[in-house]
Amino acid sequence: MTAFLRRHWLLGVLLAGGVTLRVLVWLAYQPALLYIDTFRYLNNVDALRPHDLNPVGYAAVLKVLFEFGGFSFVAAVQHVLGVLLAVALYALTLRYTSRTWLAALVAAPVLLDAYQLQIEEMIMSEVWFQALLVGALWALAGRGEPTWQRAGLAGMLIAFSVLTRTIGITMLVPMAVYLVLAGGAWRGRAGWRRIGVRLAGGAAGVTAVLLPYAAYFHAVSGEWGLSGATGNVLYGRTATVADCAQLPPDDPALQIFCPDEPLDDRRAIDYYTHYVYGDPDWPEQELPPGRTKEDLANEFATEVITNQPIAFTASVLGDFVKNFDPIKRTHAKDVPAERWQFQVTYPYYNLGPETLERYNATVYERDGIVPHADTDLSGFLRAYQLNGGYTWGPALAVASLLGILATVGVGRARHSGLRSAALLATGSGLIMLLGSAAFEFSWRYQIPALVLLPLGGALGLAALLGWRPERPGVAGGRRPTMDDYPDAVDSEAVAEFRIRYGDRPLTPLVVVIAAYNEARGIAGVVRDMPTACGDLPVSTLVVVDGATDDTAQVAREAGAYVCVAGRNRGQGAALRLGYHLAHECGAEYLVTTDADGQYDNHEMPMLVKPLLDDTADFVTGSRRLGSYQHDSAIRWLGVRVFSWIASVLTLRRITDTSFGFRAMRADLATSVTLREPQYQSSELLLGVLARRARLLEVPMTMRLRSNGASKKGRSIPYGANYARVMLTTWIREFVLRRGTRAGRAERTSA
Repeated sequence: MTAFLRRHWLLGVLLAGGVTLRVLVWLAYQPALLYIDTFRYLNNVDALRPHDLNPVGYAAVLKVLFEFGGFSFVAAVQHVLGVLLAVALYALTLRYTSRTWLAALVAAPVLLDAYQLQIEEMIMSEVWFQALLVGALWALAGRGEPTWQRAGLAGMLIAFSVLTRTIGITMLVPMAVYLVLAGGAWRGRAGWRRIGVRLAGGAAGVTAVLLPYAAYFHAVSGEWGLSGATGNVLYGRTATVADCAQLPPDDPALQIFCPDEPLDDRRAIDYYTHYVYGDPDWPEQELPPGRTKEDLANEFATEVITNQPIAFTASVLGDFVKNFDPIKRTHAKDVPAERWQFQVTYPYYNLGPETLERYNATVYERDGIVPHADTDLSGFLRAYQLNGGYTWGPALAVASLLGILATVGVGRARHSGLRSAALLATGSGLIMLLGSAAFEFSWRYQIPALVLLPLGGALGLAALLGWRPERPGVAGGRRPTMDDYPDAVDSEAVAEFRIRYGDRPLTPLVVVIAAYNEARGIAGVVRDMPTACGDLPVSTLVVVDGATDDTAQVAREAGAYVCVAGRNRGQGAALRLGYHLAHECGAEYLVTTDADGQYDNHEMPMLVKPLLDDTADFVTGSRRLGSYQHDSAIRWLGVRVFSWIASVLTLRRITDTSFGFRAMRADLATSVTLREPQYQSSELLLGVLARRARLLEVPMTMRLRSNGASKKGRSIPYGANYARVMLTTWIREFVLRRGTRAGRAERTSA
């Protein structure tokens, strides 16, 4: 626990600040803040009409929460949700980089931004919308390359976000692009099958939510749709830039919708959206038969966009760039920034002539009090907000730029494995801001970007600087288990390998070498490799595990095929990648050896012969049956202890569980479940035995390393983790999967 707190101390400090601020906000405004839209939600809590101006999602949330409490309870739940969002973003960032300070920067805007705090205190949908977005990010990018199941879950979450705030529909674009690009699967023909499957999963998730809802919409309103906010949305934007002279002269009905004011004197978008179009008595003129107000508003908007694309685009982009303003101020004709700022006294937003009475009656009905503010606390909060307590606009611009640079593969980002994740977060944030700006600018609409752009910027920075998710070379610590093959790093590495070498460049017998920063010794190991065993030519495949030196170039120049993993994940991950890649590229038999020169490559024919004679499926060398040099008494003892444990667990004599010079059938190696990035030798051995493959140990030679230092870390932690892997693998393969072993053994031993 002490080590955990030391590692995540900065998050702890930010959490303390974020929780304290939320308590102050909750106490300052009781029972909660109510905005104009709040009353629309409240008016729909019981009926849940799908065709109202605001989507039904948040009204449904309120319906559930009101079973447990009033407005004060809802605000408290939303504040807790805000804290959880920050933690989720912190954890998601650490999936891609080990820099805890960088992950803390991602969490900071959600924890400390006063505009975020204010919207959480409001009975509004924003924090729930953010939660759905973060959930979708986790589903897509939380565990490597997305599967169709996780794509389906993300699709469902995005669909629910659309029913919470309609702008969520813009997330479908970055989701689809991410599903195509993630893992580099698009570079190979086989990869497109995976892409098609996960795109189908995402589409199924979206459809599973939106199609029934659209049917519900149709059943209630008689029309197909998702929201009642239709004609007024674009009408407000286009009314501010419309040149009435460019409207069709033969359609006087459209002229009715063009504002009377000259272009330079046009009022705000909000005015035309809510006070003009939103007036049930507007327009006063009679509309042509068969053409509704909504139809004409949509036609008007289409004509303006078609005839004045430059003016419309300039208007939208002008509002879009306001999101990066260093000061959150009210721009001309925009929604006042004061609406999203803490007020010293309790704010009553204009609902008409009976605003005060409606507020008091509504709040009293739910909480038994009238709304009020603690002026001491509210004054402090307002001063905090107006004096820099918010996310600086240029910081969001920098985060966006970093995400974009990483997405296009600048510098080290090209091989980082982070490009698609940076694209997902950055693209989602930018397209959401742009989509909102297409209708109207409001600082409220920037709030969802607080959970997207900082994450994209952090991933972009990590990609550009080559920062890895784990500290390479520290094998004594425990890395997280691997996802199923292929994950995002695997897919990208395989795709680049195929671009360089083609689909089936390897011979039937392939030597797989995992290498991390072995530039000094890898050339000698490759050149010392036999060119044939029996009648089979030998290919050498070096899997470079996110090295920071010239291992890949040196291995290529020495004559090896080289596959480069974008980041360091551990020897087990590199070998698993090598097994699958070699098998996919035509290998029937695999040999593994180390890149440090500990094994005698000239003994390979003796290792491979039982496979070629079909007397064994898996052949492993044994230093105890042969000869070896050692420089550690603890490791000398460990070899014997773990051999004894493996013999007891498998009920057969095993003399060496961790010898790295092995030969096996390729289909057997790829059939074994491999999840350990570091302690893979016993996992593979036990997995092979669980499939009842024919195992043979042969005497081999093991020397001291000829170059570099061991990456296995300290002996005692390494031994403890090795024992953990051995035990958990035995439970998984021999206990939990007893019913599946026989079928697999029959295939691999045929």
